[in-house]
This record gives sequence, structure tokens and C-alpha cells, in this order.
Amino acid sequence: MTLKSRGASFVSQKWTLFICLCCFCAGMLFTDRMWKVPESKGITRTTAMDAEKLKLVSEGCGFRTLQQKEVRRDSKDIIGEVYKTHNAIQTLDKTISNLEMELAAARAAQESMLSGSPVSEDLKETGSSAKIRYLMVVGVNTAFSSRKRRDSVRATWMPQGEKRKKLEEEKGIIVRFVIGHSSTSGGILDRAIEAEDRKHGDFLRLDHVEGYLELSAKTKIYFATAVALWDADFYVKVDDDVHVNIATLGETLVRHQKKPRVYVGCMKSGPVLSQKGVRYHEPEYWKFGEAGNKYFRHATGQLYAISKDLATYISINRHVLHKYANEDVSLGSWFIGLDVEHIDDRRLCCGTPPDCEWKEQAGNICVASFDWSCSGICRSADRIKEVHRRCGEGEKALWSATF
Repeated sequence: MTLKSRGASFVSQKWTLFICLCCFCAGMLFTDRMWKVPESKGITRTTAMDAEKLKLVSEGCGFRTLQQKEVRRDSKDIIGEVYKTHNAIQTLDKTISNLEMELAAARAAQESMLSGSPVSEDLKETGSSAKIRYLMVVGVNTAFSSRKRRDSVRATWMPQGEKRKKLEEEKGIIVRFVIGHSSTSGGILDRAIEAEDRKHGDFLRLDHVEGYLELSAKTKIYFATAVALWDADFYVKVDDDVHVNIATLGETLVRHQKKPRVYVGCMKSGPVLSQKGVRYHEPEYWKFGEAGNKYFRHATGQLYAISKDLATYISINRHVLHKYANEDVSLGSWFIGLDVEHIDDRRLCCGTPPDCEWKEQAGNICVASFDWSCSGICRSADRIKEVHRRCGEGEKALWSATF
């Protein structure tokens, strides 16, 4: 073999060895096993410089392998730290939610004082003593012009004076008329409510300007205020032209006491009314699809109940919850997308006599009674006593109920 061909053979063999080492190093990135490179016959000894180069390449491969092992160990450590951090964040979220609820009452009182609206006695007393766990808070939605309705409710199903205190202490049931203030705060309408509250002490005043088109906003503020004032399993909203059997309502809600997120009511799905000028017109009808579509399932606005988790959700997110024209539709929309159990209880769908009497005879006592034709009890100030007489559960049922 000539000197020239020997030199070419040497260069070829050297590059072959170099490529093999590179492939070996690349393979080390995917396995921890060590393999020995077999010595090829006929390969000429490398020079000292070549050996040094191979040493550097080998050391580089060893460094990468060690680095890979460190990355694997670091990955396990990082996953563990991420898991711990996730748990810490969840705990922090719960703590923040609790703090928000505790601060809500103080914030409501401060806002009421700054706006010049009267501060409820319930707001003044919050924070002075430890919270008691109640079964339910019943908010009776009312207006400035509904004095006769309120007096009818007081004379029938809402206990007064010491009986109301006994209802709170022994049965864990809070009942309050819910109202905000007029557009001219401190005016004659507000003064009339203040005088009525001094006499009966059964109002929950909200930092809210009253108005028929503001019922959705009022509902949000009611739940936010109620959940801040009273720690209860359920928060109920009822209109002031509805007759309620409190014991039956309590016995109904107790059945769902262990469930975290429940929405109880007489569920319906009425048409979306796009025509202007009609009652219950929905200006945002286009959001519900084609003309003639129906709303999603939601509880009729005369009476419904939600669990504490849902009331807390409304309180925390009240600034971003959208308000539709109809209050009951708004409430139903706030729960879409949440893990909420809708409970359709037909005893909350009772009409006035004779419907409630027929159901009572069948052993299915009504939770509440109202006239569907007028969205409440028509001429309720005159008729609610008659409904109470014919469909009421009686005072003994309330105090003998176990919940």
C-alpha cells in the first residue's frame, strides 16, 4: 500500500470512530446503560491530539448523561412542589372567600352610612357576637306602596314580636321584609319605612334604589347582604303577595340540607318575548336564539331557595353577573355553567283555593300558594287571609315541626 493510500485509510478510520462515538453519545441521552465500543481490527493508533479530542467528546457525553439524571430528579421535585402549591392556593381561596363574606356586612354598613341610607339593625349588630347557624333566611320582597300586603303577611304567616324571636332561636328561621331606599334618600317614602320598622322591627334595608326594572339588581344585593349577615343553610326569596307555609318550607329544604349547591323552586321554561310593550318583554331576546324559543329552566319568581354556596357565589361575583329584564331569568342564568342541582318541587307551584285545598286533601301540602293568572295573589291584601284560612298549615304545625 502506498503512503498516500495509507493516509487516506487513516483519515477514513479516524472519522468512522468519531461518528461512532457521536452516535454512542447521542444514544446515551435516551438510556442509562453503558456500552463499550468494540475495537475495530486494523485501526491505526490515534495520536495524542486525537486522544485528547476523544476524551473531550466522551466527557461531554458523560456530562450530558449526568445532567439528564439531574433533570429527571428535578422534574420529580418540581411536580411535588407544584402539587403542594396547588393545595396551598386552594386553601388560600377558601380563606379569602370566608374573609370576603365576613367583610361584606361591614362594607354594606359603611356604604349605607356614606350614601345616607338607613342602616339595618341587623347590620349594626353583625360582628358584635358570634354567628349562629340558621336553617334558612326568608326575604320577603316588598315595595314602598305595599303596606297593606305587609300587614296581611304579618297577620297570617309571618310571626311577630317574641314569636319571631322564638322562631329564630328555636327553629333557626329568619324572616324579613326586603326593601332598599327611594331615589331621594331620606325622603317621605324612606321615613315611612323607618317608622314601620321601628314599630315591627322586621325589615332588611338594602343599599339599593327601588324600581320595577331593578329587580334583578335587588335580588343580587339581597343575597349578598343576607349571606353576610346570617350563616344559614338556605336563602329564600318570596314575593309579598304569596302565602307561605313556613313549616312545610322548612321540612322541604331539610331534605336537601346535605347537598352543597341546590336551587329549589317551581321550575318553568316560558317563551322569550321579543315584542315591545308586552309584559315580561326581553330586550335581549336575540341572545336566546331564533324567534319563538324558550328560556332555559329556572324557578318561578314568586318563591325559590338556594343553598349557601350559591348565595356566596352571587355575593362574590355580583359585580360581573349579567342582569336580564326578568329577575327569575337572571337568577337562573347565573347558575348555568355551574355544578348546580335544579330541584323542581311541584309543591311550590300551588295556586290559590281550590287548587291548594285539593293538594292538601291528597296529602301533598303546599309550600306556598299564589295565583298564576296575576303572578301572585290578586288583591292580596284582601285575599291572603282567606288563602291562609283555607290553605294554611296552622300555628301548631310550625312549632311541632322538627328540623
